[in-house]
Order: sequence, then C-alpha cells, then structure tokens
Amino acid sequence: MSVAPLHRTASSPHRGSVEVATLVALYAVYEIVRGQGHATVAAARAHTDWIVHLEQRFHVFGERAVQHAADAVPGAPTLLGIAYIALHFLGTTAFLVWLYRRHRERFALVRNTMIAATGIALTLYVVFPVAPPRLAALGFVDTVSKHAGVNLSSDVLGSLYNPFAAVPSLHFGYALLVGVTIAAVARRRVVRVLALAYPLVMLFVIVATGNHFFFDAAGGALAVGAGYLIATWVGAARREPQRRTAAGSAALPC
Repeated sequence: MSVAPLHRTASSPHRGSVEVATLVALYAVYEIVRGQGHATVAAARAHTDWIVHLEQRFHVFGERAVQHAADAVPGAPTLLGIAYIALHFLGTTAFLVWLYRRHRERFALVRNTMIAATGIALTLYVVFPVAPPRLAALGFVDTVSKHAGVNLSSDVLGSLYNPFAAVPSLHFGYALLVGVTIAAVARRRVVRVLALAYPLVMLFVIVATGNHFFFDAAGGALAVGAGYLIATWVGAARREPQRRTAAGSAALPC
C-alpha cells in the first residue's frame, strides 16, 4: 500500500473544523495515554533524584532559588500559578488559530511537529516516570495548587493525568515552538524579540511553580526538535514524487 496519500494528508492544511477535530482528538489521546502511567512514587522519585544529581554535577541546580525569589515578590505566586495553566492551553490554542488564519502555509509543519513531539513525550512518560519538583519532597511549593486555586494533587485531577509525566516538559516544548514560529514569520523586530522571549518566560513559570526542572525543559526542546525533523521528513516525502513527476514531464519531447 502506497504511503503517498498519507503523506499528502499529513503535509497539507485542511478545513478549520477538521484541524480543530484533529487537535482535540490529539489532546484526548494525550490525556488518556498520559494518565495510564502506573509508576510508583518511589520509582518516580528515584528518577528525580538522578536528575537532581545530574544538574548538581553540572552546577545548574538552581530551581529552588528561582522559586524562593519568585515567592518573595507579592502577588507573583498567584500570577505564576495562573500563567502556568493559561499560557499552555489558551496561549497555544490562540497561536494555532492565528497561524491557521494568517500563515496557513506553515500550519501543517507546525501541527505535525506538535503531533510528533507529543508522541515522543508520551513514550517517555511511560518508560521514564519522573516526579516533578513539587512532589519530590525536596522543599518545593506547589504554587499552582496553593495560589491559583487548582489542586493538581486532587483525586479528581489525579484520575485524569499522570502526575509523574514531567519529562519532557511540553509546556516548554510548545512554548519554544510557538516562539520560534512567530519569530520566523514576524516582520517587526519587537514582535520577534517578544516571541523569542516567550520560551524563557515559560521556563521561568514552570520552574518557579515547582512543576519542572531545567532538565525537563531541555527534554521538551529535544522532543520538539525531533518532532520538527519528523515533520520535515513528512513534507519532503510528499514533495519528492512531485519533483519526479515534474522532471519526467520536462524530459518529454515537445
């Protein structure tokens, strides 16, 4: 069976309703699979300890200092707790809508990058469960639960997601994809600067709220990078038959 139809479908934008349905289905699958983790707290914390030791070895274990500095600013913990939820869901959704409406020629590549990166992340969540800082008994505060009014450790939310799905951080991975894409298409320098600053803002948010280590963010960047390579391959595989057809037509005698 030829894979050409699959490549054509995957490498082209579709009607808005189809794209929305696709992304909603992707998120539903993501939550279902992400919630199937059966790691024990001990196993997840053992992996967390390994990450902490690795960061300490390279002298980058500064997450507690970041959180303590943020907590010292009045109102910052509440703002950061809200931002952790809003930027990831609402920000990414708004970006995808904007990209589809204003730069549709780039939408398929970004969509496929996101799908591939999510698939990579889901695999790692299963094989490498990690307790986030707030659950690692390392002195971190659960900022989102304490200040934003959303109890991430509640039985209700705990039944919907895997609390040990911390590596890679798709909060950072998606933010990196959003920022780089906007910077690539923006005409105004100030927009490009703000776009490139967005992943750094997200990095601060996920660390200051006790949800991720720097290591997790690096994993998110790698997942998106690998997703981009896969998405580029999908697009190239679609264009190759077109180039061969064009070359064959050009070789025909007039």
